[in-house]
Amino acid sequence: MYSVRNITENLYWVGANDHRLTLFENIHPIPQGVSYNTYLLKDDNSVLFDTIDWSSCRQFIENLEFLLEGKPLDYMVINHVEPDHGASIEEVIIRWPDIKIISTHKAFMLMAQFGVTVNPENAIEVKEGDTYCFGKHTVTFLEAPMVHWPEVMGTLDLTNGALFAADAFGSFGALDGKLFNDEVDFDRDWLDEARRYYTNIVGKYGPHVQRLMGKASEVVDRIKFICPLHGPVWRSDFEYLLDKYQHWSTYEPEVKGVMIAYASMYGNTESAAQALAARLCEKGITNVAVYDVSNTHVSYLISEAFKYSHIVLASVTYNLGIYPVMHNFLSDMAALNLQRRKYAIIENGSWACKSGDLMQKFIEEKLKKSEVISPRLSMASSLRPDKEKELEALADAIIESLNA
Repeated sequence: MYSVRNITENLYWVGANDHRLTLFENIHPIPQGVSYNTYLLKDDNSVLFDTIDWSSCRQFIENLEFLLEGKPLDYMVINHVEPDHGASIEEVIIRWPDIKIISTHKAFMLMAQFGVTVNPENAIEVKEGDTYCFGKHTVTFLEAPMVHWPEVMGTLDLTNGALFAADAFGSFGALDGKLFNDEVDFDRDWLDEARRYYTNIVGKYGPHVQRLMGKASEVVDRIKFICPLHGPVWRSDFEYLLDKYQHWSTYEPEVKGVMIAYASMYGNTESAAQALAARLCEKGITNVAVYDVSNTHVSYLISEAFKYSHIVLASVTYNLGIYPVMHNFLSDMAALNLQRRKYAIIENGSWACKSGDLMQKFIEEKLKKSEVISPRLSMASSLRPDKEKELEALADAIIESLNA
């Protein structure tokens, strides 16, 4: 059965929702599923914008056939070749062999690498600033390399104001009938998943996102819809969305608050982390979030690290090093280019307390524009009553930094 939504005159969502997949890119949990967005324009020529993951291809084809009503599919614009969007390109070509494909030079190269055969006579290579007319609708192309693959582009319909944004402005989460940002409570139900999507998928490439936003700002008065490849279509409140992307892509904290991430073997380091959280809240700092890095998938930790201004790292010493899951979290922060955060450290060790020095060295050497707050709380096995003043001092130092 077809399942389509109308976006504006002659433009339709023809995508699908996936609740069967448990790991996006086989690494990130998606408990609320994911949508694969693809769009059909019915003009003098019919135009498909991107395709879909192979797992949902049947639904996608049913949607297309319903709207085409036996007419041919004339053009396919490929903004992004990654298989969750490009895996069905060849299926479209098989069904509509005369279709013309519009994309970038690098995209055609990647299609060939994935085994997609494109007839050179049907390939239309475009670059930044080119335009193409399909009848009443004319589109222009914005190159967006490394947002988050090198071949990516965006396509702006100059007639109806639809920006086909590839992986920019997307989110984890299935749409389940809803389509537009004003049909959902985005701040309550979608923001965390949008942040987790951005920070883990695109987060490393903040400068490239900034360049794309600069290009978009030049035509923002012409944008009426933002059509990403995952998540809701935006038709209002663009300022809200752009403000979030401004924070994330410049690595500025979204909120002032404290994330406490602890790595504990037998509960003693956890106890210290909870004691610090309680002290902060008693002193009026209640925007505090506490996470066990052993039980929290790192994609959630990364999302929260992008959100909060201050991060407390509490780790037991393990084999004279940082506890492995804490080290993994630090490594992911560095890999995704997180910067401009203030850190506090709690270290624990029964006979050789090394984790604090190692975490501080990692922060200073690999996390750009970051600061380590003094003093450090150091424990031998467990937090004893004689450490009361040190706990107080750490809480006060964090609060002073927050209020600076």
